Amino acid sequence: MSSAFSELTQTLPDAQHIVRIGMRLLVALVIGTLVGIQRELTHKPAGLRTHMLLALGTALIVIAARESGMSLSDLSRVIQGLVTGIGFLGGGAILKLTAEHEIHGLTTAAGIWMTAAASAAAGLGQIAVALLGVCLGLLVLAACAKLEKRLGARASKDAANPKPPPG
Repeated sequence: MSSAFSELTQTLPDAQHIVRIGMRLLVALVIGTLVGIQRELTHKPAGLRTHMLLALGTALIVIAARESGMSLSDLSRVIQGLVTGIGFLGGGAILKLTAEHEIHGLTTAAGIWMTAAASAAAGLGQIAVALLGVCLGLLVLAACAKLEKRLGARASKDAANPKPPPG
């Protein structure tokens, strides 16, 4: 019994270290929440829970790798694996509709990738970088959606009323 207790408590960090790790995980959850809420509000398939779990999982992997004492080159390989895996997950969000020759889900896939990147930054302790990155990502999602609607309305109006060729 004492050896089991010793095994469990030997790797426990001090209170200050636990708070630092907790803050990184909390920031990752905030990142996932912010992006997830935006995606929920726009009725996209990958929403709040998906982004929160993705963010938390990404941060956990990065924190666990860093806390295990890995060298920077080994930590780099962990992050490379995450980037590849998240890319594969995002690829699953992309749907090609063959009859219409349209592709849907690219923004969702990019949002998943950006959420993971910001969460990895948070996991590495780069809180300001993570929050700035997610704020810029949300700005892109919000502002560009409005711009795309305006451009789409103009394009459909122009298609409905084509101008005669000059001359």
